[in-house]
Amino acid sequence: MNEALRQTQSHLRQLLSRYGINPRNNLGQNYLIDLNILDFIVDSAHLTDNDVVLEVGTGTGGMTAFMTAQAGHVISVELDKNMHRMASEQIGHIENLTLLQADALKNKNNFSPQVLELIEEQLAISPKRRLKLVANLPYAIATPVVSNLVATELPWERMVVTIQLELGLRMQAKPGKSTYGALSVWLQSQTFVKLLKKLPPSVFWPRPKVNSAVMQLVPNPQGKKQIADRPFFQDFLRRLFHQRRKLMRSVLVGMYRKQLPKSEIDQILQQMELEPNTRAEQLPPGTLVKLSNLIYEKTV
Repeated sequence: MNEALRQTQSHLRQLLSRYGINPRNNLGQNYLIDLNILDFIVDSAHLTDNDVVLEVGTGTGGMTAFMTAQAGHVISVELDKNMHRMASEQIGHIENLTLLQADALKNKNNFSPQVLELIEEQLAISPKRRLKLVANLPYAIATPVVSNLVATELPWERMVVTIQLELGLRMQAKPGKSTYGALSVWLQSQTFVKLLKKLPPSVFWPRPKVNSAVMQLVPNPQGKKQIADRPFFQDFLRRLFHQRRKLMRSVLVGMYRKQLPKSEIDQILQQMELEPNTRAEQLPPGTLVKLSNLIYEKTV
């Protein structure tokens, strides 16, 4: 096996020691050391020559090198300069690989323009090319990376990501659950979310203090078409669930007090056959999409 693929604990310890690097907790540097799970993640991505893979968090490049053997091109982004340097020396020679030392995010609501530009360049090589996100995501940025990719118009086809289990449960939570929120609705309204595998701390080094999960997301084009304006819908959800415990009518009245009188809000709720004491956390994604659309029509 190529040295870059031997992502066992002993190998990682030796490799990082050689470069004088210690894993950084503040960057969520927990490396997968179970080769079977690495296999599982890459197999679940169903990579082909037409795939442009985005990996956020190169780490030592173990999974990165594995993916280059199957994908058309891999763009791997690493924030840590030392890790990027090490990965470059280990696997930088691979032709269908772009290693980028940068923050993948411009801010919590947008990808880095540099990352988007690299993706567009690789997608433009062939009309058959599609984007896939395959990554062991640092916990701190997992939510914005996934939700922001859904928000783009990029032709993404699949996401297979390792994230904190708690976040995975939020992604697929149902109405009425304490974990159900804006993220749940945003993703479920436009994608099919599936928990593929739960992971204990023991499959990582250093061991995190929480359980993890491998999550799969694939697009739901029909769901996406139902949304009148996606930026409006995303803002609608964030603001609505910011006060999730309050009655929805009062939250909506406050949210749109400058655009709509209370009577208009009441009319919309009556049209939707929603009771005045309804809370947002009780409503399924489809209902919230319809509600957002009606408010959007009244405010544009």
